[in-house]
Amino acid sequence: MPETIAGIAVPDTELVRDATALVRQAADDLVFHHSRRVFVWGMLKAAARGLPVDPELAYVGAMFHDLGLTAAYGSRDRRFEIDGAEAASAFLRGHGRSPEEVRAVWLAVALHTTPEVPHLLAPEVAVVTLGVETDVLGLDLGEIAPWQRAETVAAHPRPDFKNRILRAFYEGMAGRPGTTFGTMNDDVLAHFDPSFRRQDFVRIIQDNDWPE
Repeated sequence: MPETIAGIAVPDTELVRDATALVRQAADDLVFHHSRRVFVWGMLKAAARGLPVDPELAYVGAMFHDLGLTAAYGSRDRRFEIDGAEAASAFLRGHGRSPEEVRAVWLAVALHTTPEVPHLLAPEVAVVTLGVETDVLGLDLGEIAPWQRAETVAAHPRPDFKNRILRAFYEGMAGRPGTTFGTMNDDVLAHFDPSFRRQDFVRIIQDNDWPE
């Protein structure tokens, strides 16, 4: 029988069970519980918007979206979002999902920190961003009923979550600061590291090798 949280059923399938086991092994409680909440929030908001979401793909996108912050899946030379997207793609291909499904989840994970764009793509892309924006930024939190919030947080607690997730972001990106250029992630590095210097888009244009 599927597990149900705040009215959202977690699919009781091999794909979902394997995704849960993989993330449970690779990530700590902070990332695991956050990722599960992202699934619930995203599905609730997708339902409210009438988006027809494949719940298995939504689950994989939600569970893998921060996997690039972990030691097991993080790289040293690319954005953590891409690391998670590549891991999700490999996982889905290993479970026989179609190229179109794999691509949708890749985009969901890779773009989850990119404002606006995911909302204009496939529901399986939008659902992850909807969940992330709810859990991390508190955007449109009023759309989630108090009982749904209470039931979800009871199942997946968020003690001192704001501070702990910021620290997790920093620790996952501090070794690859150049990958934060052009993203909101450089805000995190600047917050924790006074010596961090952001790359300046304007200076890159003005100082590049074109002669004018």
